[in-house]
Amino acid sequence: MYKLLSHNDLDGVGCGILAKLAFGKQVKVRYNSIGSLDREVKWFLENDNKDTFLLITDLSVNEESEQKLDRFHREGGNVQLLDHHKTGLHFNEYEWGSVIVEDEEGRLTAATSLLYDYLLEHNLIEPSKAIAEFVELVRQYDTWEWERNDNQEAHRLNALFFLVTIEEFEEKMMDRLLSSDHFYFDDFEKKILDMEDNKIERYIRRKRRQLVQTKMDGKFSGIVYAEMYHSELGNELNKEYPHLDYIVILDIGAKRVGFRTIHDHTDVSEVAGKFGGGGHAKASGCSLTEDAYKQFVAETFNLEPLREDAKRNRYNLKETSFGSLYKNQMEDLFFLYPTNDSEWVIERNNIKLSQKFPTFVEGENFLKRNYTTWLARDETFVNYLKEKVKKG
Repeated sequence: MYKLLSHNDLDGVGCGILAKLAFGKQVKVRYNSIGSLDREVKWFLENDNKDTFLLITDLSVNEESEQKLDRFHREGGNVQLLDHHKTGLHFNEYEWGSVIVEDEEGRLTAATSLLYDYLLEHNLIEPSKAIAEFVELVRQYDTWEWERNDNQEAHRLNALFFLVTIEEFEEKMMDRLLSSDHFYFDDFEKKILDMEDNKIERYIRRKRRQLVQTKMDGKFSGIVYAEMYHSELGNELNKEYPHLDYIVILDIGAKRVGFRTIHDHTDVSEVAGKFGGGGHAKASGCSLTEDAYKQFVAETFNLEPLREDAKRNRYNLKETSFGSLYKNQMEDLFFLYPTNDSEWVIERNNIKLSQKFPTFVEGENFLKRNYTTWLARDETFVNYLKEKVKKG
């Protein structure tokens, strides 16, 4: 017999699907949140059949469970931990641990891809194109490669996962992977996914107007309250506000905090680690601890939301030779323009600041980080230029 303890997200459930394809009725699968895994491990060690092979995927245990599992293994028990989060790399010190962040080709791994490789290596599953395609979609979504590759199929697979129950998702995927030469979405799924795309777009549009900005440990973050669509929301907010180092998503009901970034210079697993969490460099999370609540809720609750850049401008555009005009909540005006020396400088209310920037982006980032500005509308820009001409 086998027992699989896995995460309750797409990657974790992908592992469950592979385990059921490989072992059928010989495996029991339990999906866990990060906080519940150690209770499951404790129950297994105290109550389950000692001959059962324990598989742990997409999650890492705490130090107490780690020692108990090592003792269980040394006493002849069968256990294998497969993970891809760098916070779990120390499990590679054990015979029963395998944590691989990147494969031999330099691609980021997912728990589903690691388990599939493990099952193939031990001749525990029959390879197929459909299964390989499913595994790759899960891997690309979980590692955020889907966004860089514009792989909408991976994105839609995750959307489908949240539209149905885990049991329904498992059944649909297993039937499809066993009966088809390739992975696909059926017509009904395509229709509901199209409807979901529209719903997500409306939700993100509303949440964009609620984002606040703060600074922590030298990094700038945007904070938003949201119960749904964390990956999609984090991705869009990062692209909308690239001057922010990362986005913090607060799910108060679930008492969870999510961290997302698109920048290579920021590792949000380190941010999550400060509050007892972890994850990937670009997507991680933690529980809403007392310290996290103080940092992200109490200290930011009264901040005004960021204003979006003007969208329909014809004249006040970014990175033009005429310059770009920005405003802030204090009604200050900031004019960012290039000099003859190919540098960018800023005038605040017609007084030049001392800073100089080699690129427009660096100048804009400075404005948005330090003065919480947004691109002004055309009308404000035209009036500003008129006044500037009058003054000579």
